[in-house]
Amino acid sequence: MNQKLSKGNHALQQVQQPLENIRKEFINDVRNIIEGARERAIRSVDTCRVRMYWDIGRRIFEEEQLGKERADYGTYLIKKLSKTIMPEYGSGFGVRQLELSRQFYRTYPIANALRSQLNWTQYRLLIQISDVFKREFYELESVNNAWTARETERQINAQLYERLLLSNDKESVLAIARKERIPQTPQEVLKEPMVLEFLGLERKATYYEKDLESAIITHLTEFLLEMGSGFSFVARQKRILLEDDEFFADLVLYNRLLRCFVVVELKTGKLTHQDLGQLQMYVNYYDRKEKLPEENPTIGILLGTCKNDTVVKMSLPEDNKTIHANQYQLYLPTHAQLIHEVNQIKHSFEDIEP
Repeated sequence: MNQKLSKGNHALQQVQQPLENIRKEFINDVRNIIEGARERAIRSVDTCRVRMYWDIGRRIFEEEQLGKERADYGTYLIKKLSKTIMPEYGSGFGVRQLELSRQFYRTYPIANALRSQLNWTQYRLLIQISDVFKREFYELESVNNAWTARETERQINAQLYERLLLSNDKESVLAIARKERIPQTPQEVLKEPMVLEFLGLERKATYYEKDLESAIITHLTEFLLEMGSGFSFVARQKRILLEDDEFFADLVLYNRLLRCFVVVELKTGKLTHQDLGQLQMYVNYYDRKEKLPEENPTIGILLGTCKNDTVVKMSLPEDNKTIHANQYQLYLPTHAQLIHEVNQIKHSFEDIEP
């Protein structure tokens, strides 16, 4: 009897197990259908909103031209229009919004040039950038990296374009954004300084490197975005055993565009020549033990709050192309502050030129 019950239970388990698997797959399929439909609906609404404001802007511009002999006609027209339609359609048609609609049309006068991947909030940010090349860069990067409006705003506020221009010329920056060429060097994807305000660490005199590392892992998506294009996570505290000695590399990433490993060492203070030497050892290890023949040499990034460029230059070979010392900061600076810091870094490079 017991044997029969055991066989019966076993048979029941064999029947139930496939059903369990089917049920999970079925539920996941339905979830994917729902999520896909929601995403398409949101994109459809965003596309319609963008085209609506473009059409309103075009119509305002056309009407404005009819009274161009009056210098204040445009202002009068928008105020009158807003006063008339806002009670009926809501605050989305206030004076400021209508002014942005007109500016939107004047900035993007060709409807076919509008990108369906961008929403109205992103276009509002873009049309306020007067530099044509800078605006194109953020437009392309928003599309290429599928940025949300919040990510687009953050990158504009963090002066991504200016930080890339520190070590690159305008043509190469735009060529990469346009996908006309693939980055060939770390300088083409890395920024200086890196802005890590999303980590949420307090601005106190000292904090531990383990706190910085833990915060980065918690906000890994944002960190990889700030690092640059093409980065993916490989390992944290990678154990490296050399005979009887063991070492731990803070972070190991991989960049698919540069086709190489990237070892990142985190420091909460000033970078030293000892730090550079340790990072060089990790890079050598990856080149000799982990890198495949078809991959490019490993890159090492020493990330600290401040650095002495002369010490960095003297600690590394003159033909160094693999070790990079970068600064980071834990707050999002104002435009003026960031431009000042970028200029300081630029001048420091000029001062140590032979």
